Amino acid sequence: MRTARIAAILAIPTISCAACGGGSGVPATSSPTAAASLPPGTPSGTRPSSPATLSITSPADGSTVTGSTVHVAVDLQGAQVVQATSSNISPDKGHVHLYIDGNLQYMQYTLAQDFPVHPGVYTIKAEFVASDHFPFSPRVYSKQIVFTVK
Repeated sequence: MRTARIAAILAIPTISCAACGGGSGVPATSSPTAAASLPPGTPSGTRPSSPATLSITSPADGSTVTGSTVHVAVDLQGAQVVQATSSNISPDKGHVHLYIDGNLQYMQYTLAQDFPVHPGVYTIKAEFVASDHFPFSPRVYSKQIVFTVK
């Protein structure tokens, strides 16, 4: 079953699954440390911590964007994005998940990607997760930013 979940994650660019922490509502500045704060479906046992820091570099907080797509770029320090999904996890290797208005969007093994948008106000935050797509403990979030699409 776990293999099927990982295959589904790899095959669908836009996902929303409890195992990946989608729509968790955890504020960007929180860093829960208790195992109970991890999403349902997270592998049992203690999750490792990560030395990574993550920030959103585009779009800028408070900016206005025009068009039908927004270019999202993140800066990852202290770790690297890897393409392989693996249960053999390392604190400095993983993937980036992006939350747009609380909905999980997967950033296909990259630190920059375009996402479709329509006019309105959006909030986004990013999370660095382990190579098994589950969160570190504490979770590694960027600061949440807000931008407007006209």
